[in-house]
Amino acid sequence: MPAPHLQSYKDRAAKHSNPAARALLQCMEAKKSNLAVSVDVTTTNDFFDIIEVVAPHVCLIKTHVDILEDWNPGVTTRLQHLSRQHNFLIFEDRKFADIGNTVALQYSNGLYKISSWAHIVNAHPVPGPSIITGLASVGMKSQEGRGLLLLAEMSTRGALTTGSYTIDAVRMARAHPEFVIGFIAQHRMEGVGLSGTENAVDEDFLILAPGVGLDAKDDKMGQQYRTPTEVVTQCGCDVIIVGRGIIGTGRDIDAEKVREQARRYQTAGWEAYEKRIVTNQLHAK
Repeated sequence: MPAPHLQSYKDRAAKHSNPAARALLQCMEAKKSNLAVSVDVTTTNDFFDIIEVVAPHVCLIKTHVDILEDWNPGVTTRLQHLSRQHNFLIFEDRKFADIGNTVALQYSNGLYKISSWAHIVNAHPVPGPSIITGLASVGMKSQEGRGLLLLAEMSTRGALTTGSYTIDAVRMARAHPEFVIGFIAQHRMEGVGLSGTENAVDEDFLILAPGVGLDAKDDKMGQQYRTPTEVVTQCGCDVIIVGRGIIGTGRDIDAEKVREQARRYQTAGWEAYEKRIVTNQLHAK
């Protein structure tokens, strides 16, 4: 049996125990898309203008609702409606980073009540395992299925998410597979942090990779970009996260240009995935 990431999204969905991970893999297969669009804008008009255009081409919409200057509770109601209408999941890029009790409150309460509408959230493993148990105490109670990603690696130059930090993040996830569905990372994590007696043959953590670009290689703030082929085919990541490569500056939205770029990245990401699967099938013969 090939490693999980060398199997199809459809086959992996059939075996995944977490409902959010299963729903994401099923969506990816149905839409032939492993594209997540990061909608980092500051007004709800721009936010929804972008989502309406890219929705048919994505498996995931990544949000930062706390940067919306005119946020109101109707925003998440409308976002959930679009999620159902266009078959995509919602990933709130909250990057929780506090003790268990605090993150549980941040996840379920406050202005945004994130657990009520976001299928997936993420967290820094810095506080230790209590951050997972705190978030899981909320997310695991949801009837709609929720999942957590840990930040194991980042795409910015000079990031400290390397070495023992990454190893400990994977070990923490491995201890909580019912809620942790994968990582924000740049590579596969199978085998990372395993002792000589441990076995991760059936381990299937999703890898969502930021820093994907078809044109730029870096920006002026330390971000570094790799192509979908590098990310998906060569490094085995599952979802490409694209922001400015599709939405531009996020101001004065040109709907046709955004749509064209979304199609372009959807095609590139899916072709990179198909190449990965076909290459594995050829090697297996």
